[in-house]
Amino acid sequence: MSGPSNVLGDPLELCCTDPMTGFYRNGMCTTGPHDHGLHTVCVKVTGEFLEFSRSRGNDLSTPSPHFDFPGLIEGDKWCLCVSRWKEALDHGIAPQVYLKATHISALEYVDLEDLQAHAAEDEAS
Repeated sequence: MSGPSNVLGDPLELCCTDPMTGFYRNGMCTTGPHDHGLHTVCVKVTGEFLEFSRSRGNDLSTPSPHFDFPGLIEGDKWCLCVSRWKEALDHGIAPQVYLKATHISALEYVDLEDLQAHAAEDEAS
């Protein structure tokens, strides 16, 4: 098999191209040596999560053209840092996850069962 795997052991699927996501801005939650935040969890953003992230010092709502970042709104798909997803989980506000687009390396930090419990409803299983 070529290419990275998702948390289910299948080929990693596209997370989102509108807005263009991923550490490498290729629509995929791939990671590599320069991705210190490990942007590996494909999520469906909620307003509650955006507020939580802003309160933690990571404003994902405000556009930042310098980083080719449009700012997120509720309902957007986004490759989120696994540590931020875990922090939101610990606070009871983890956003839904697209398992097929979540990189297998996320399992080094979070349990598959937790990801599955937050699987997005609009993802075909």
